[in-house]
Amino acid sequence: MLNEDGTKLRVDRRRHHHAACWLVLIGYLLDLADGAVARRLGACSALGAKLDDFADFTTFGIATSLLLRTSDLLDNVLCVCYVLSVFVRLCFFTSGIPFMYRGLPCIYSSGILASASLLSGGNLAMLRVIAVAMILFMISQSFYPHDRVLESQAWKKAVYVGGVAMVFCSSFPPACVYYLLWSVSYILFPTSLWSNKV
Repeated sequence: MLNEDGTKLRVDRRRHHHAACWLVLIGYLLDLADGAVARRLGACSALGAKLDDFADFTTFGIATSLLLRTSDLLDNVLCVCYVLSVFVRLCFFTSGIPFMYRGLPCIYSSGILASASLLSGGNLAMLRVIAVAMILFMISQSFYPHDRVLESQAWKKAVYVGGVAMVFCSSFPPACVYYLLWSVSYILFPTSLWSNKV
């Protein structure tokens, strides 16, 4: 039963939003691992690549856009634009250059939105600005490296292990800052830090 002021509804919504952000961050880790595991097991296939794109679209497109959803029409338009930008990014990411993407990979835009949402307590004004910036990065013609984190330098593997530890062992503010810095570093220093070097 709801209180007159709808307090219970707000608390439930906050809990669901909090859980959704953490699920996006867990998806972040799983997405970085699935390709490495498939290649290690020799289980790569055309169907697997299509399913991976579908999983990315669901997690980093639809699920992430729902973090922005409210009853306001403009917020819903922003959600649709975010989903469409992820769709465009996934359909046209080929750059013609080996191990390079065109446009920001949607995993990093989702990591930034989920981390910022947790750190700000779901501040919608800030999330709207970040979402618009991420849309522009995803549909840009900039080049970003294919960051095979688990198949690259040891320090990148350590960053990944740190991400896993943060999810399971850390209190939530340090973990959110960790994922935020990780994602922002990919945008600011894509080739100097995150190019695929074994």
